Amino acid sequence: MILRRIARPMLASVFVYAGVDSIRNPERRAKVAQGFVEQAVDKLPNETTEKVPTDPETLVRINGAVQVGSGLLLATGKFPRVASTVLAGSLVPTTVAGHAFWAETDPAVRAQQRTQFLKNVSLLGGLLIAAADTEGKPSLAWRGKRKASAA
Repeated sequence: MILRRIARPMLASVFVYAGVDSIRNPERRAKVAQGFVEQAVDKLPNETTEKVPTDPETLVRINGAVQVGSGLLLATGKFPRVASTVLAGSLVPTTVAGHAFWAETDPAVRAQQRTQFLKNVSLLGGLLIAAADTEGKPSLAWRGKRKASAA
């Protein structure tokens, strides 16, 4: 129990900090995300792209807001499984768009991007563990199956 009270805020801190920075200063991240956003828009059907923002700065700010909100929920222990799942979902496009080390030609930049990519993969692993943590309580799936078989 005490470990969760310490570990969750530690895991959440990077998302809250990065999320606030994304909201306040989206320009650098938007520039990095530009190519990824353009590729995604080209591959998605028009019905989808007409309903969602496609401006990289707006998307970076939305992602930042999601990270701040979910990070605060995780840090405070409110809906930690949902918050961890949402953070994991927000981390995947951030990692692919922001740390595409395989596309770098400069060895030093490639090494730096690979380190950041692996750091994000490690964070993703921590989020997946937090998302699966039932705190010793039976999972919803287990409880549902038990109720169904009792009925």
